[in-house]
Amino acid sequence: MSAASRYHEVHARSLQDPEGFWAEAARAIDWIEPAKKVFDPTMGAYGRWFAGAVVNTCYNALDRHVAAGRGDQLALIHDSPLTNSVTRITYAEMLREVQTLAAIMQDFGVGKGDRVILYMPMVPEAMVAMLACARIGAVHSVVFGGFAAKELATRIDDATPKLVLSASCGIEPGRIVQYKPLLDQAIELSDNRPKACIILQRPEHVCELKPGRDYDWAALRKSALANGKLAACVPVLATDPLYVLYTSGTTGKPKGVVRDNGGHLVALKWSMEYLYGIKPGEVWWCGSDIGWVVGHSYIIYGPLIHGATSVMYEGKPVGTPDAGAFWRVIADHKAVALFTAPTAFRAIRKEDPEGTLLRQYDLSQFRTLFLAGERADPPTVEWAEQQLKVPVIDHWWQTETGWCIAGNPVGLGLLPVKHGSPTVPMPGYQVDIVDEAAKPVPANTMGSIVIKLPMPPGCLPTLWQQEDRFKESYLSEFPGYYKTSDAGFKDEDGYVFVMGRTDDIINVAGHRLSTGGMEEILASHPDVAECAVLGIKDAIKGEVPCGFLVLKAGVARSPSVIEKEIVALVRDKLGPVAAFKLAITVGRLPKTRSGKILRGTIKKIADGEQWSMPATIEDPKVLEEIGEALKSRV
Repeated sequence: MSAASRYHEVHARSLQDPEGFWAEAARAIDWIEPAKKVFDPTMGAYGRWFAGAVVNTCYNALDRHVAAGRGDQLALIHDSPLTNSVTRITYAEMLREVQTLAAIMQDFGVGKGDRVILYMPMVPEAMVAMLACARIGAVHSVVFGGFAAKELATRIDDATPKLVLSASCGIEPGRIVQYKPLLDQAIELSDNRPKACIILQRPEHVCELKPGRDYDWAALRKSALANGKLAACVPVLATDPLYVLYTSGTTGKPKGVVRDNGGHLVALKWSMEYLYGIKPGEVWWCGSDIGWVVGHSYIIYGPLIHGATSVMYEGKPVGTPDAGAFWRVIADHKAVALFTAPTAFRAIRKEDPEGTLLRQYDLSQFRTLFLAGERADPPTVEWAEQQLKVPVIDHWWQTETGWCIAGNPVGLGLLPVKHGSPTVPMPGYQVDIVDEAAKPVPANTMGSIVIKLPMPPGCLPTLWQQEDRFKESYLSEFPGYYKTSDAGFKDEDGYVFVMGRTDDIINVAGHRLSTGGMEEILASHPDVAECAVLGIKDAIKGEVPCGFLVLKAGVARSPSVIEKEIVALVRDKLGPVAAFKLAITVGRLPKTRSGKILRGTIKKIADGEQWSMPATIEDPKVLEEIGEALKSRV
């Protein structure tokens, strides 16, 4: 623990003199032309950062490191227990691959501003493809590999890509997910059909290619290398889009979050050093998927812009082969930090509660564990702290922000950890808790969490071709603020506590109660591995809370006894006002493939409402299990 964190002075300066602060941070980026205005309040819905600057993101991620003599350093370590392979690619090798693919894309007529959809598994070529788009000024939109055809079609229609880059398959434990039939079906369903698809054939499954539309990735690469085809960096404006990423769980017309080039470069570079405490040349592992914003920011762009070595993992926290998989990856590659979802640690804790597998690996170089994606419940954080003996840092951010809103800045000196809080707002973010009238509420009072405009660099300036929807969704409800749609409070030290989405605050007979707070109590029970609490309809009280429990491996006690203990525990900690009477033990909880629990879908099933299969669900069979469990109890 640092006795003297620089956080308070740095954060204060970022709010008092934002232009000076971010102009200084921008010196860490190589610009083709500097900004005419660090911040222009007249542009866009709330202003734009680095107006008039010219830059190239790929140059900052690759070329400049090679030019500085660091071409032999590893850019990427790809570790795949699913294919039993490890691939290591240096910065110089990555640059050559990116130059080659970018030239191939140019041959297909892809240029600055054109969209390219990537529908890829966790393979090195996915990184190559994203950087190749950035190199030539094309706007990539990554759609999670194996996403349902209908969902992929809506994104094709919205982004109108010139080209799709895909693969023959993804690999899950015990099964091959064929991508090509899903891609073909999506193209059939869409009105804006791309002119070509480049398909990476994986040896685990080779698919058929449609003549005239589908092209073999390896054959194109071989030809381009033989002919010495290499694409140069295309200059773009800092305010030009780098990518569009569609938020998960959207219905109807999807919401495409736009990320620009300049602000994104500056924010991510700053965060790698001062938030995560990573030095150039160190090995950093972000255990996300490239389909999510975390994968964009901290598997692909952040580590490479900073000159670190990034680990990309094609596997699971458990089952590939066991609950020691994460420790093996950290030990094998000498990673100094890991960033993953709390769900991963709940899964590891469920399978190996004593941390027996952890003791088999040398983690002496490992310094910090970062958690984000959903609320890190204190029991999981405490367990990780006890097992790893390193700081466990929860931090909070969104697809829309692209990087951390509130965290504990390791690089500025750690602040005291408070379990249940992602700590404090990062530079550039003024986070306020307000009531329905947008008036700030006192410390320790629950309200809506909002961010004062303008948002800092790296955050979304708009939605893809939906500026009005952007204003309506995020800026209109609380004038002068960005609405996070999260609820919580700040304590007397300014620590932020995110207690759930605003629709996860349930109203029990007029009392506003946080499901996150109840989940914290449930998770504190020694037999509970993970849990979810949601409000279900009640004729008298409006809503009553219902808790779903997954027990730790090896628990021999009767589930009904544990359920009674849970009800008593909530009554003891929260009092009768919570009206908590229903705890249901289930084998597992339904989750997205990024590990978020699908609370909204469980609620619809419990309330007997119409529901549709979420596009991002990991295993659809879980919802049947939830339905069966509810039938016998509700």
